[in-house]
Amino acid sequence: MQTASESLVGGFADAVHDAQSVFRSLMDALARPGTLGTVTEVIQPPPPLGIAAGAILLTLCDHDTSIWLTPALLRSALPAWIGFHTVAPLAAEKNEAKFAFVDAGAMVPPLSHFALGSQEYPDRSATLVIELPSLEAGPKLQLTGPGIRETATIAPKGLPETFLRQWTDNRALFPRGVDVVLTSGRQFLALPRTTKITQMEA
Repeated sequence: MQTASESLVGGFADAVHDAQSVFRSLMDALARPGTLGTVTEVIQPPPPLGIAAGAILLTLCDHDTSIWLTPALLRSALPAWIGFHTVAPLAAEKNEAKFAFVDAGAMVPPLSHFALGSQEYPDRSATLVIELPSLEAGPKLQLTGPGIRETATIAPKGLPETFLRQWTDNRALFPRGVDVVLTSGRQFLALPRTTKITQMEA
């Protein structure tokens, strides 16, 4: 049973310092797609949201950034936690959200269902934060594009089978399109819309 106290605890111990630290790590991950980042700050978001996803939420979301949550997250203590720590509004529709959070094991909605921005305002697109069982135990994927010297290799476990096709379609929309951050526990890696992803042979 959820209690009111669940929404009051588990945030950053030092809100300003911790958010700045996570922000720098996230910007570095976006600048160097495929690079694993680690959240070292003490934080405990309500389950089933993971630590890295919760840290990103606290860092990037405020009263001007609407958030879409998967059904399991919506039923948890997370909405009250978000309200207390960030005052960010919840979006009823995917295409109204600036950020979307998907818990591990949940169905990942099609990328095209979220805000894709416009040619004039590509920054009005959404960022999806997708929790996975692991970022290092899945099929190997090769990354190329801006911020990557030649190639980078990642191995996220638990992405939908249709993800690569959807990502190719998303990348073709540039400068429009969503950005994705994959998380697992305290780890995260960023996939900006400019990154090309290809399946590597087993």
